[in-house]
Amino acid sequence: MHARFETILAGLAEGTVVPYLGPGALAGVVDPQSGRAMPADSESLILAINEGRPMAPKLMYEFSRAAMNVELKRGRSALTRQLDAVYRNTAWSGSALHSWLAGKRLPYVVDSNRDTLLQQAYADTPHTLIVGVARIGGTAYRFRLYHYDGTAYLPIEQEAVDTSLPVLFKPLGTPLPASDYIASDADFVDYVTELMGGFAIPSFVKRMRQGRQYLLLGLRLTRDTERMVMSDIAFGAGEPAGWALIPNATDKEKRFLAKRGFEWVDADVSDFLAAAGASRVTAAA
Repeated sequence: MHARFETILAGLAEGTVVPYLGPGALAGVVDPQSGRAMPADSESLILAINEGRPMAPKLMYEFSRAAMNVELKRGRSALTRQLDAVYRNTAWSGSALHSWLAGKRLPYVVDSNRDTLLQQAYADTPHTLIVGVARIGGTAYRFRLYHYDGTAYLPIEQEAVDTSLPVLFKPLGTPLPASDYIASDADFVDYVTELMGGFAIPSFVKRMRQGRQYLLLGLRLTRDTERMVMSDIAFGAGEPAGWALIPNATDKEKRFLAKRGFEWVDADVSDFLAAAGASRVTAAA
């Protein structure tokens, strides 16, 4: 295990390994006022968008299905308000993982969560932000681009991106600088379709990602949605494609990882932080 983490950490330091954050990357993040954990996995997100109440069993199966139900019954604005309440309006505690990543000034990080902790960790570092969007008109693309100058986010076109700056990719959205989320079934159908077609990845990222390896942190791969999004974002990965830190992975996850060229590591985010020498952050972000 020690030698394996040494290889991973060396690749991160060289910029050849790209962290890909899943819900497990938010373990230990809480609301300091109430002690409530940040909603991250499917079930906790469903409860968050339904005022803490469980939904019908068929809707509790997957967050995107429940979000689609909220959108159809109460409107898209209601769904956005609920997600904003979670991710924009709550002052969550800090995260050792996000702080460690920002401290290394890594050239490219993919964060499939919808929170702002990674952006907050990079608040003193100019960077490029890519935000996934769905079901929009007037463009074939399914992303918005922003330049962060150390103070504020400003919209930017692909051709004007400074490729020397770190890139933060939030494929499923964020409330900062604007509330854009990939959440409902309809969002995912549109986004994944365009992701497969190449319209959800900026051209400079398509060039930059060639031959890179990925470190999957806190990402379970038991659902088709997570597998499809990750596979398309990591298209063009090196050989091997990277490592997946998944404690007690299922046979289904192991088969998928082997097919995609990933090495399974029976470990979690805390094991990675211990290997990296990081300590947990508890102060409010």
